[in-house]
Amino acid sequence: MKMTTITYKPLKPSLINKALKAAGGTAMLIIALLFTNPAAAQDRTLTLEEALKLGIDNSKVLKLSQSRIDQAVSQYEQAKDRSLPTGSASFGYNRAQIPANKLNFGEESLRLPTSANAYLGTLSLNQVIFAGNKLKYARESTTLLTEVARLDAVNDKDQIAYSIINAYYNLYKVLQSKKVVQQNLATIDAQIKQSQRFFEQGLVTKNDVLRFQLQRSNIELNGIDLENNRRIINYNMNILLGLPEGTELNIAQITEADRAAMPLASYLDSAMTNRPEFKQADLRTQVADINIKSIKANTTPTLSASGSAYYVGVSANPLPKSGNYITPISVGLTLGWDFGSLWTNKNKVNEAKLQREEVVINRGITMDNVKNEVNQSYQNYKMALDKIALLQTSINQALENNRILESKYRSNISSATDRADAQTLLYQAEINLELAKADAGLAYYTLLKSTGKLNK
Repeated sequence: MKMTTITYKPLKPSLINKALKAAGGTAMLIIALLFTNPAAAQDRTLTLEEALKLGIDNSKVLKLSQSRIDQAVSQYEQAKDRSLPTGSASFGYNRAQIPANKLNFGEESLRLPTSANAYLGTLSLNQVIFAGNKLKYARESTTLLTEVARLDAVNDKDQIAYSIINAYYNLYKVLQSKKVVQQNLATIDAQIKQSQRFFEQGLVTKNDVLRFQLQRSNIELNGIDLENNRRIINYNMNILLGLPEGTELNIAQITEADRAAMPLASYLDSAMTNRPEFKQADLRTQVADINIKSIKANTTPTLSASGSAYYVGVSANPLPKSGNYITPISVGLTLGWDFGSLWTNKNKVNEAKLQREEVVINRGITMDNVKNEVNQSYQNYKMALDKIALLQTSINQALENNRILESKYRSNISSATDRADAQTLLYQAEINLELAKADAGLAYYTLLKSTGKLNK
């Protein structure tokens, strides 16, 4: 169904005056409210695929995940930049005042000027040639962490998709329950009319009629609760999918409840292959290995190259002038070794190894948790399928029981109480079957999520 918006035009003042004269102020108020409403609610029927696409496209969480990926990529670029040469330039002016400017050396003396100007400019470049491969390790580490961030986004996408599926099925359950309520209200209304005719004919008591009316009130109360839940779920889904808040959502028929369950081992193998947590744990193990190598590199010598150029001017004019400035230029290699790290670096390496061991242990804990999650989801799905088969049988039994008691009641063989109880059993069986179908569909997607194949 396409989204439609109905817009009402404001009522003309002349028509409002006529309505006021003809029907009074109350009628005028009602008419004004009806015809000045800017827009009616929109209706939209969604398939699960459409809901998933809308939710993922509009998810603020996924936009945040992309921002984290961009940050990780930026850190990788920064790691590459650290392998580039560093350079600096400066230019300064100094003026010296020399009040006592005469030096005596026996018969000889030296007289200095009372003031002097000096300009000093420097330009330098430095390039690390070797530092124990620490720059290489930094690049490798940030590359792996970027992949971890991407897997975080995959995990976030799975969570968003599951939230959408959960809301979709919850709305479906409410809407199906409302349909059953409407069907049962129509049935009970027919029974009330029939019981009233029987009462007028003296075939049943007033209590029989009241019993049907009480049953109708209870069904209406259930309908009120369902409508309240529908509004809450509908509003939350509109926010989740990025739809206008006033959109009334309808759910297309779902048919996932009849999917057969494969053996548990196949779901466990799928989880070991597809769950992003395991891939992240493997990447973090590699990062820990690289961190150990980087710390060990602290004990190796470093080699760097440098080049510098200077401008030293002693005249009052900063512009170069022959004979008033010098320009020394130097290039060199520097080999350095902090050999103290041979005995101060050991505990840092041990700490890095312990951190790696922690990553390995956490992977094992994650594996146990995932296995438990897959098994629980698998058992819940099988139970949901078993419930559907059992409830279908109970529906058939309730239908036959209701048919028999309806016939007996019309023949005045059974009481109104038995008739009402039969309808209640059928009503409850119908609700339970619809809810079981929705639960089975949700359980199936829960099982898919536990195997890491929800968005695959």
